Amino acid sequence: MDMLVKLYALPDSRPAYDRLQQAGITMRRALAPEKHKVTAWVRQTFSEAWASETDVAFSRQPVSCFIAVKQKEILGFACYDAACRNFFGPTGVDPKVQKGGIGKALLFACLEDIKHQGFGYAIIGGVGPAEFYEKAVGAVAIADSAPGIYRGLL
Repeated sequence: MDMLVKLYALPDSRPAYDRLQQAGITMRRALAPEKHKVTAWVRQTFSEAWASETDVAFSRQPVSCFIAVKQKEILGFACYDAACRNFFGPTGVDPKVQKGGIGKALLFACLEDIKHQGFGYAIIGGVGPAEFYEKAVGAVAIADSAPGIYRGLL
């Protein structure tokens, strides 16, 4: 299913960003020359489909992919405007470092970027952990949204 987020009512993101900083993790917009490394990491860690969507995020200006890095190692990524405009995702965190706040900070970075483009709402497409999104940003399920935009996917 897909979920809807009220961008005008996002919670304060500073605690999420501070948590990463205290852990020595840098979160930032990915740079075009990193495309091959980021998409290869996404392909290896998650899937070919997500790597394809991440590739699209690198075609946006500015790049619509954020990464979390520690000591030049990618720990997580999040994209928006990849499968559809105003859609958040795909996103993922290395399973070895999940539950450390990386996913939440990446989520905020993307949603705040979408908000700064003038949108009042964003869609989280093809949600996996619905409870995470409900708690993190107050996302609500969109009725009858499965399989949504992915209907007929090869």
